[in-house]
Amino acid sequence: MRMMVRDETAGDIPAIGALITAAFRSAPHASGTEAAIVEALRAAGALSLSLVACDEAGDVRGHVAFSPVLIDGRDTGWLGLGPLAVHPDRQRQGIGRDLLRAGLARLGAAGAAGIVVLGDPAYYGRFGFAAHSGLRLPDVPAEYFLALGLRQSVPSGTVAYHPAFNVT
Repeated sequence: MRMMVRDETAGDIPAIGALITAAFRSAPHASGTEAAIVEALRAAGALSLSLVACDEAGDVRGHVAFSPVLIDGRDTGWLGLGPLAVHPDRQRQGIGRDLLRAGLARLGAAGAAGIVVLGDPAYYGRFGFAAHSGLRLPDVPAEYFLALGLRQSVPSGTVAYHPAFNVT
């Protein structure tokens, strides 16, 4: 079944929340706050890019969010990817890949400096993400904190995600 990737609309918001909750329900690394993080980012006006993948019926089957991050307390044009969610019965069908590629293309064209993600190196490495010893996210294993420079090389420093990521 063909998927269409597009910007989220106000009408998608309930489906996005349900999708994220379902996608992370059994994930071993999930905090259970993933849907609340997206809501808090949206409420704070901090969703730099929010894309959905819809099936032919128009149902939301995937979602990806990008939001600003600070490096050493400064806005340097870098964004954080996450969460990336695909409905459990549609995983491993390329939906996440399509969302990620569309997001990276859009953000690159818009002039974003780069993207960071806390995630599986085997998955995100396929898109050019890699761990960089000089770029850190406190209290996480360095091998899972990955970066991809879009307009510049990966800087050094300590990354801080938007405060919405601290929602409980």
